[in-house]
Amino acid sequence: MKFSKLASLIVVGALVGPMAAYAADEKPTATAKTWVKDSVVTTKIKAQLAGSKISSLAMVHVETDANGWVQLTGKVATATEKDRAESIAKAVEGVKSVDNQLMVSAK
Repeated sequence: MKFSKLASLIVVGALVGPMAAYAADEKPTATAKTWVKDSVVTTKIKAQLAGSKISSLAMVHVETDANGWVQLTGKVATATEKDRAESIAKAVEGVKSVDNQLMVSAK
């Protein structure tokens, strides 16, 4: 009987220990906040690009990191559209720098 109580305590301790350590870890919360902030900035940029009345800007791919760095990739029809996409991205709150990798290609 004593042996099974001791074994039960060891098993419970082995199962509860990692859960307690995981609950005390703050990284998942911080990561979720960072992801939400990044996605909000990305969404704002995409909405501005889509609403710009230039059809090729709706197809621009936008990537954002936690430090406000934005990368634009994809294809646009003219150099003017490339510059317009960059200026739209720079005007969004939370953007600190823009890496414009857009390719100009005639349709």
